[in-house]
Amino acid sequence: MVGTALNVSTVVVGAMVGSVLGARLPQKAQQTVMNGLGLVTLVVGLQMALQTRNILIVLGGILLGGLLGEGLHLQDGLEKLGGFAQNLFRSGCSSSVSEGFVTASLVFCVGPMAILGSIQDGLSGDFRLLAVKSTLDGFAAVAFSATLGWGVSLSALSVLVFQGSVTLMALVLDRLLSPEMVAEMSATGGLLIMAIGLKLLSIKDVRVANYLPALAVVPAIVFLVPWVQSWWPL
Repeated sequence: MVGTALNVSTVVVGAMVGSVLGARLPQKAQQTVMNGLGLVTLVVGLQMALQTRNILIVLGGILLGGLLGEGLHLQDGLEKLGGFAQNLFRSGCSSSVSEGFVTASLVFCVGPMAILGSIQDGLSGDFRLLAVKSTLDGFAAVAFSATLGWGVSLSALSVLVFQGSVTLMALVLDRLLSPEMVAEMSATGGLLIMAIGLKLLSIKDVRVANYLPALAVVPAIVFLVPWVQSWWPL
């Protein structure tokens, strides 16, 4: 829960700074921060991906999970929610407290980074990805609160409930998963995190959300491998 607590803190602080300053950061400063976060995200993802003990398991999980995500239209669903949040944000400075709360909550809670970071925090206590997300959300809270008012700070409650719930769920799953399953899940999550880094750097816009089912497919593959090998020894 350390990552979630850090995220909640940055949202509150960012919202307070935005309310006081009443202006956004310069565009060049925002781009510099974004590039730095993108580079760090790539390194974190690479470190996690290299933990795999069998790259074929990760490959199978990514391919099958990606196809499942495409079938479920996960990315399209998240983009619709994101579009709704953007429409609320564009409504102008006359936004109410509730509008600021809803807009910021959607932006901070809807996305692969929130899910992946919370799962990683719950499974292994590694909150590096949520630390990166916390920095992003802090700067975003400054921009939102400058326009939408102090209601943005209330979105910290949404972050606490959503990411905290995912982290607690991961803690429960950790008791059911073998070390091999956790290792391959972490490696698969690392690849998705690298994709987020590429997006932050504006190199490649990967439809990351559609690969989220891979995190459930990989443990199933790890479970089935010994059974398959007993029938077809390599």
